[in-house]
Amino acid sequence: MTEKILILDFGSQYTQLIARRIRELNVYCEIVPFNKIPDMDASIKGVILSGSPYSVRDTEAPIPDLSNIKGKEHLLGVCYGAQHLAHNFGGEVLPSNKREYGRANLAFVNKEDNLLKGISDHTQVWMSHGDTIAKLPENCEVIASTNDVEYGAFKVKGESTYGIQFHPEVYHSTEGKQMIENFVVNICGCQQNWTPDSFVDATVANLKAKLVNDKVVLGLSGGVDSTVAGVLLHKAIGKNLTCIFVDNGLLRKNEFEQVLESYKGMGLNVIGVDARAQFLEKLAGKTDPEAKRKVIGGEFIDVFDVEAHKIKDVKWLAQGTIYPDVIESISVNGPSATIKSHHNVGGLPEKMNLKIVEPLNLLFKDEVRRVGKSLGIKAELLGRHPFPGPGLGIRILSDITAEKVRILQEADDIFISSLREDNLYDEVWQAGVMLLPVQSVGVMGDERTYENVVALRAVQSTDGMTADWVHLPYEFLAKVSNKIINNVRGINRVVYDISSKPPATIEWE
Repeated sequence: MTEKILILDFGSQYTQLIARRIRELNVYCEIVPFNKIPDMDASIKGVILSGSPYSVRDTEAPIPDLSNIKGKEHLLGVCYGAQHLAHNFGGEVLPSNKREYGRANLAFVNKEDNLLKGISDHTQVWMSHGDTIAKLPENCEVIASTNDVEYGAFKVKGESTYGIQFHPEVYHSTEGKQMIENFVVNICGCQQNWTPDSFVDATVANLKAKLVNDKVVLGLSGGVDSTVAGVLLHKAIGKNLTCIFVDNGLLRKNEFEQVLESYKGMGLNVIGVDARAQFLEKLAGKTDPEAKRKVIGGEFIDVFDVEAHKIKDVKWLAQGTIYPDVIESISVNGPSATIKSHHNVGGLPEKMNLKIVEPLNLLFKDEVRRVGKSLGIKAELLGRHPFPGPGLGIRILSDITAEKVRILQEADDIFISSLREDNLYDEVWQAGVMLLPVQSVGVMGDERTYENVVALRAVQSTDGMTADWVHLPYEFLAKVSNKIINNVRGINRVVYDISSKPPATIEWE
């Protein structure tokens, strides 16, 4: 039985960050909506209430049922969670008449309290709320304050219940990680034994028990998630796993051959399918981004279905779903209004009448890489940049033709190989080239040209939810631009995208 911390989500933008901080302590945790609390059992060592965009005074404010938690389990309320504990158990929360957003310093810290042991005087914390606790319930004591926020942190007397009005999970709370460790390890008593090795051992054992001698088919993309999922499954069921890698004609230059080559020697049974011609045929004339995604996704299902049916007695479809995808689908606000259609396996389970197995659905992206390292997967495979499911199809900002794919593949290959040559590849989360629906005037030799414009994109990120553009050296950009224009027929201008996410997205479509 894996011990865990339960995080009740009230819709905060920081909820996943709380989970990440706990996972960094080698402690397993799960995020669940505030209104879908599971039965409490011995595996749950403590509960954290997240922040929220709501005010506790709103008529629509989310109210959890804590009858089996408060006073019975170790409990920590963060921001909205703290205000909920005050407002609904005898205290009072009012609109703040002072600035309570941004950096602040604790003017008083009760270092004798278990939650604040080892915390420095005047340590910096991050506030983010429009309300403030005006009165604590009678059975509460203050354990930390700022000059403006009297009830910065409190404890319920006679209970292992705490509330803090700041966010320890964000980088700006300089000793926030220590506070989280104090709660998770010192107060809740978690063992810190949830490691990549322990995850592999437990997951392989669970897969063996679940799948027994059943056959499983997995759609490989060459990316980190599907590769790690494939190796985990192979470790559990061996030859009963078949992997299918489809070339949709929208991969990077030579990627189909390179990926198949990289899987040799890993023991994976991989079938490569060249479907370039039929994808390009179905995409002809399509310019709307969502229409292109649907064609690519639909065609993938058809190709995958044909190949999978060549394998007898398949009962399971494996997917490289990771934890952020799971959280999004069960979030407080329900599934996203538009489910990303680049999750290409959508619709396959129903069409093929297969059961789903998702060996990575408990992991964040960086954890997937650590598990892959534990499995002995090559660093060059684990370090690959994320690549969108529709591939270059959503980096060609117009209709898709074989010639446009060629132009983009050539330019992209120069950009990515140059990042590697200059030891910049690993400094970047994701990079690529966009072929714009714009032509510009240029001069080559004595001739006037009217050719295509491409935009280079390189971003830094942890999980793709937010991203900032990478400040690549001017000399490097100049070299790449010159090389693309001189070597790729059809391009005469190169620009660099310096937009962050938000407000822009990483991809252009």
